[in-house]
Amino acid sequence: MSTQPSSNAAPSKKAGARSISPVDIAYIAVFAAIICVLGFVSIPVGAAGVPIVLQNAAAILAGLVLGARRGTASVAIFLLVGLALPVLAGGRTTIYALGSPTVGYLVGYLVSAAVAGAIAYAGLRGGKGTRVAMFILAGYLGLFLQYLFGVFGLMFRADMTFGAAWAAQVPFLLPDAGKVALMIVIALAVHAAFPDMRRR
Repeated sequence: MSTQPSSNAAPSKKAGARSISPVDIAYIAVFAAIICVLGFVSIPVGAAGVPIVLQNAAAILAGLVLGARRGTASVAIFLLVGLALPVLAGGRTTIYALGSPTVGYLVGYLVSAAVAGAIAYAGLRGGKGTRVAMFILAGYLGLFLQYLFGVFGLMFRADMTFGAAWAAQVPFLLPDAGKVALMIVIALAVHAAFPDMRRR
């Protein structure tokens, strides 16, 4: 008779741990807003002034800081806002991007936040060295996935070959690598300052 309450209590406790709290909602909303705002920031690079945007790195940062579930939710909300407002880089809407060759990158934003978040939060359970290594892995794997889905989008929408689509990523490799490095540093600093944020 004494074992019955404990067996019933365990599922409810587990279910509560998976629920979204008001604090989680606030974190998600803040990061969705950050991603939206960064859509209006571009950095001209090279003689041709090709813009380098910060939005793709912000999607990875959301995963690194918030974890897989909350990070993905923040990117999803950003994309939903983009259905009505031109918050994507270049002043575009999500609807416009869905019909363009860059559609794959939008999918990559979601996937990168989820994967980077899962790996980063796994690393938080280890020591300092493990944590840094896992965050580096999470950040750059997230960037690779953005490129990969971007390549698929270019192949599907622009009829580019696999090789040509990958070649189109080359001008952005170094700037994006630098942005992700900065996001990793920021995320590690945030977790060091606010350890309570580590909840999944």
